[in-house]
Amino acid sequence: MKSLFLKSILGAASLLYGVSAVSAADIELRASHQWNTKDVRHKMVQIIADELAKANTGVTAKVFPSKSLYKPKEQWGPLTTGELDISAFPLAYAAKRHPAFDATLMPGLVKNHDHATRFNDSPFMADIKKIIDDAGVMVISDAWLAGGFASKDKCVLDPADVKGKVFRAAGKAFNRMLQGAGASIQSMPSSEIYTALQQGVLDGANTSSGSFVSYRIYEQVKCLTAPGAHALWFMYEPILMSKASFAKLNDAQKKAVMAAGQVAEDWFAKKAAGLDKTMTDTFAKAGVKVVTMTAEQATAWKDIADKTSYAAFAKKVKGGKELIAKALAVK
Repeated sequence: MKSLFLKSILGAASLLYGVSAVSAADIELRASHQWNTKDVRHKMVQIIADELAKANTGVTAKVFPSKSLYKPKEQWGPLTTGELDISAFPLAYAAKRHPAFDATLMPGLVKNHDHATRFNDSPFMADIKKIIDDAGVMVISDAWLAGGFASKDKCVLDPADVKGKVFRAAGKAFNRMLQGAGASIQSMPSSEIYTALQQGVLDGANTSSGSFVSYRIYEQVKCLTAPGAHALWFMYEPILMSKASFAKLNDAQKKAVMAAGQVAEDWFAKKAAGLDKTMTDTFAKAGVKVVTMTAEQATAWKDIADKTSYAAFAKKVKGGKELIAKALAVK
């Protein structure tokens, strides 16, 4: 009887240990971003969370939208340490720490959505992703968003249209180009554009098509310069994951994360061009004038960017000239 009792106790202990081991393997990842739940970038992160739930490997993701967990530009640091697990993050936001990231928001480097897709596997992006990796972060979904200009006054077509105006631009490269055209700059995340326009702090701004809609910028402007056939504005906004967080996963969980990231990336690739149409339709419905640049107007802007943004990047960023050359080589 004593032997049977001992076996019973050992069996119960073994079962308890088994339950504890399963519980220990269950991991909830925290995913943060700055956009509301209608934005395409939120939907990408939510797709990843949904795919992880379906995979049922013991890893799930809880999404914190609308900068409810971290402020927009404060997400990079926690990603590098593992305090934050996943983020939809405009890479140029971390350019203060890694100046080369400004190349992912450089006027005129990416021409259209098909061109952006070709960038993902280019030598240019291999260099960018090595910097990301060395910082302790990894890309699980590639995403490039097009964008344009919006103004409370006249339409932005020629460089002269911004002279004497106060504009918000994302990243140093666009700041330099706009300053080269005679504009003054107010720096802020895209989530603050609406209020700045409303309060008269800004005369205009440029940001992504997705942000123009999700932040309802159409309520505060009179004219939108859409990407069209001659886009100046493309920004790399991938879904990133902390390598420290990834390392804690078992093989099945790692596979599930990468598979979920690919599903989100493929979904976005089909939606990307549609974001521009959604933007133009939304602004037009709100009574905002919608225009696009001609090839000659885009070239005038690129000439200013070449003398300001490109020149400064090549001078101030180690290997900057070579990095820009790799980007320009993507056809």
